[in-house]
Amino acid sequence: MRKIKDDISDSEIRIIGKKKKRRRMSATWQVFLILVAFLLVVAGILFLMYRNIHAGDNGFFEPTNNIKANLHPLCGWIAESDTVSISGTLIKDTIVNDIPIKIYLPLNAHPALEIGQKCLSDENVILAFQAADIRADNHKIVGAFVLKGKPIAWGLSKKGYCAILRDSIFVGKADNSPLFEEATECDGYFFRQYPLVAEGIAQESELKSQAIRRALCEVENRIAVVETQDNASMHDFSQLLVDLGVDNAIYLIGSDALGMVADVDGNRISHGKSPDKIYYKYLNFIYWTAN
Repeated sequence: MRKIKDDISDSEIRIIGKKKKRRRMSATWQVFLILVAFLLVVAGILFLMYRNIHAGDNGFFEPTNNIKANLHPLCGWIAESDTVSISGTLIKDTIVNDIPIKIYLPLNAHPALEIGQKCLSDENVILAFQAADIRADNHKIVGAFVLKGKPIAWGLSKKGYCAILRDSIFVGKADNSPLFEEATECDGYFFRQYPLVAEGIAQESELKSQAIRRALCEVENRIAVVETQDNASMHDFSQLLVDLGVDNAIYLIGSDALGMVADVDGNRISHGKSPDKIYYKYLNFIYWTAN
């Protein structure tokens, strides 16, 4: 029996019993719990990084206007067009970045340029839109222009270009393009316009106003015309084309510029209104003629 000392004061209370030993956690369990805590911290950090990357400027639970993910991807639509054997313009309506657009895809047709308006009344033409700008001072074509191998205008006021060589269209951006000389050597065509997209990157433009916009686009190795149905700035239009998946694009005259579309059902739709007569002499178009 254990002896108990009696030297305690009246204000003290003594508890008599066996002293319990505290259990010590094993080293293995300590390491395990530390590892679990570390993994939870890492998982939390990764979740926050993922949310920040994918949320962008929108709220985490807000839908985005990603044309490729949520709306009408063009890949299947363009691929299906290869099975269409008749000549005509395939037309698609969609919305990108809250801007309604039309996409015109010419099928089984030959591209060319023209000075004049004959293409608008030619029954064999399936798509036509005004191409190069006309100067306000002398009413001539702005920038380099080649018509069936013959140079009509020179200049580098705009870095975007379109070259038509042996039924193939090339769209891009360059200060000096060898395609100009090649067009003169093979009875080809060439004109200059504002660049909108170059190798998948949106290009800034001098034009700051808002209007109906059109563009000649290279998308999935095909050439199409994209047109807004509402007024848009050039900045928003360029970004719209990038989000649509366009690789290269140059501007085509928009607003009330003349144009014509013949769809695959044979319906002919006219666009725009005639400009002042002083611009008629060098009014020019890019157009496609049915095979």
